Amino acid sequence: MEAIGILESNSIAKGIEAADAAMKAADIYLLYTKPVCPGKHITLFYGDVAAVHASLAAGENVLEHHLVDSVVIARVHPQVIQAMNLLTVPEQVNAVGIMEFFSITAAVYGADAAAKAADVTLLDVRTGVGIGGKSIVVLTGEVAAVEEAVGAGVEMGHQRGFVLTSTVIARPKKEIFEALL
Repeated sequence: MEAIGILESNSIAKGIEAADAAMKAADIYLLYTKPVCPGKHITLFYGDVAAVHASLAAGENVLEHHLVDSVVIARVHPQVIQAMNLLTVPEQVNAVGIMEFFSITAAVYGADAAAKAADVTLLDVRTGVGIGGKSIVVLTGEVAAVEEAVGAGVEMGHQRGFVLTSTVIARPKKEIFEALL
């Protein structure tokens, strides 16, 4: 996957229209387009960098003032997509980092920055469903690596104004860790 693009809107109808415009603008592949809490819509697609940029621009033009957030991530870290699909569960946990964002899109670019910054395992990129339109990223690794990764992910969110909070928990109790999955 060369690049991913994400469109997040505060309108379901306009989100669907923007997804259609993005698909028609360039040769991209749709991962999903769906409503999420609380009445937002998110579209995630991939392709070569130029096509993803063109599609994102077409979708943004449709959304106008309904656009919440959008991003193109070139060379997205493979763990991001795995964590969005809850495909990673480590056997051992030394530390857990949690980043909370106001936008769904921010979790994806925050997770990508975190995974690229340190030797961590992304466990979950939870995007808006059942958490009031916010998003969280859960990751694990050695304490220092988790702290570095969370710092990088939060910095990406701060640059765009979408970070709510974050934490690093060293040696979480088994029950707490299992509740996160």
